[in-house]
Amino acid sequence: MFSPLIKPVWHHTPGQTAPGSTMQNTQKTPLSLGAIILLGTLTAIGPMSIDMYLPSFPSIQQSLHTEAGMVQWTLASFFIGLALGQLFYGPISDRFGRKPPLYFGMLLYAAASAGCMVAPNIETLIACRFLQALGGCTGMVICRAIVRDRCEPQAAARIFSMLMLVMGLAPILAPLLGGWLAVHASWRVLFGIQVAFGLICVTGIHFGLTETIDRHKAAPLHLGSVLQGYGLLLRDRWFLGYTLCSGLASAGMFAYITGSPFVLINLHGIPAEHFGWVFGSNAFGLILASQLNTRFLKANDIDTLLRRALWSPFLAGLLLLITTWLHIDALYVLLPCLFFFVAAIGFIGPNASAAALKHHGARAGLASALMGSLQFTLATLVGFLMGAWQDPSARPLATLMCLCGVCAWLVHRTLVMRQSQ
Repeated sequence: MFSPLIKPVWHHTPGQTAPGSTMQNTQKTPLSLGAIILLGTLTAIGPMSIDMYLPSFPSIQQSLHTEAGMVQWTLASFFIGLALGQLFYGPISDRFGRKPPLYFGMLLYAAASAGCMVAPNIETLIACRFLQALGGCTGMVICRAIVRDRCEPQAAARIFSMLMLVMGLAPILAPLLGGWLAVHASWRVLFGIQVAFGLICVTGIHFGLTETIDRHKAAPLHLGSVLQGYGLLLRDRWFLGYTLCSGLASAGMFAYITGSPFVLINLHGIPAEHFGWVFGSNAFGLILASQLNTRFLKANDIDTLLRRALWSPFLAGLLLLITTWLHIDALYVLLPCLFFFVAAIGFIGPNASAAALKHHGARAGLASALMGSLQFTLATLVGFLMGAWQDPSARPLATLMCLCGVCAWLVHRTLVMRQSQ
């Protein structure tokens, strides 16, 4: 089903095992191109499941005879599921292997999508969206762990950049498909598509992925050891610094996703049918940056690229804040700031993820889970603040994007660079 193995994504000396590896005394096999595409697809399930159904909010409200605020809860419950679910799958995958939780998660995702498709009321839809997130988040956690199992940090950053190429297509294609379905079909059809997508992923996992850890050599799974492991990670300044700087930058992008439709369409008069071009161009910038990152990694280390990339959301956020509060929020200022903020995530995400996981090979699932949970918690918090700040201007968007960009830069300076000195 997937292509044969291509050239290795990292150089391995025969007879040696990478530091922190969970596969002792065995030579690692490189990820195939098909496996990389599958991992990117599994990682994109969360964004795809959000972006695809956003255009259907009005029809969901009308069909289920509910209020707009209740429909918003279907999005909130999904984010809560993403943040909580990752904490469970990480340690489970360290104990029982990477593939069994992926099977369970994708089957749960497909079953919950079917529940969304036939939901008779908004309460059922909210509950099913929560379960859908609990299943879909497996890909987000375990795919990072699989890359860590197979790759050294520099190579892992290149693979994470390649995964972003697949992930970056979700915010471009999903809203287009969702918008077309909102006009030409019922909102229930899009959840039917997600059922099929989940089942296709199960097939891909079976034929396209091999197990990357020896579960027979894994330590027993105990609640105490799991909590202790999370506690050790939270006290690790390196891990926390890389995780938070990436999470804060991504939270700023989520503020953009949440607030830009109102700012660009309502305040600046961009036609709704043309908004997708602006949204898509920024997503293209993220994809382009992630692919440039793979090229730059050949001559630069991940910390150098991360340090330089964090200046972009820092400066773009500051400029956005200053011009907005001075009422100079013209499109020729706003659009470049949004572009450079979002595009920088293509450098920040892959390099920060690789750096955060590089010293945690024996518990890559646990580390990946905590990383994902913290990042989605930050995104959920920013989304709540965007909704709670009732201001008919661009100030909420500019302020929160600036706060996220500046804090990401400061966290990296404080927790990572100061440790290096």
